[in-house]
Amino acid sequence: MSVAAVVPAAGSGTRLGAGAPKAFVPLAGVPIVVRAVDGLLASGVVDEVLVAVPAPLVDQAEELLAGRPVRVLVGGAERTATVRRALESLEARAAHGGERAATPEGHADIVLVHDAARPLTPPALIASVVEAVRAGHPAVVPVLPLADTVKQVVGSHVESTVDRSRLRAVQTPQGFTVDTLRAAYAQSGVDAVATDDAGLVERVGGTVHTVPGDPAAFKVTTAWDLRIAELLLEGS
Repeated sequence: MSVAAVVPAAGSGTRLGAGAPKAFVPLAGVPIVVRAVDGLLASGVVDEVLVAVPAPLVDQAEELLAGRPVRVLVGGAERTATVRRALESLEARAAHGGERAATPEGHADIVLVHDAARPLTPPALIASVVEAVRAGHPAVVPVLPLADTVKQVVGSHVESTVDRSRLRAVQTPQGFTVDTLRAAYAQSGVDAVATDDAGLVERVGGTVHTVPGDPAAFKVTTAWDLRIAELLLEGS
């Protein structure tokens, strides 16, 4: 079963405060998106990566990622629009016989969706997601238990304390059979917005399987996160 990974990297990165789109910010001298893509390829289970970036940065992304089995696309205004475009690109490539495609026979059986902002995701975690999809789970997400107490707040007042034993923090890559993800997008409509792709599968009645996540797969969102990532690389 061939695997394509979609990396939405069209975000502005305002909260990072680096003055550039987050995916292109250097992390220990290497742009975040390059580290994310190289991690996917290092897993040994990804045949092709589709990276979606803002239109003015397509040439820059292609230069940064040259020599890898990567295609650069123009991302959408929202994450879901970006993934939808990537799925359409995969479908169009398969319909034309897979010309110049890196995936076997020009199509993907499994699609991963991976945040560019998780540049330290261990390759072993990526492989475990793919393994779970290949084992028969059509939708798979890596998760971590919550360490902090969680409270539901209204305004500035605590309304209740949430039982965290059943709560999990979700990471990426999220893995799907291509038919499962396409169906979720088709049934959700073009205006659907979700913070993750598994959420769309849930909305249309699909079952999402979990595998253990990894603390190293944290999301670089703020300057603090970027500094933590730098320190981890310095100590590796």
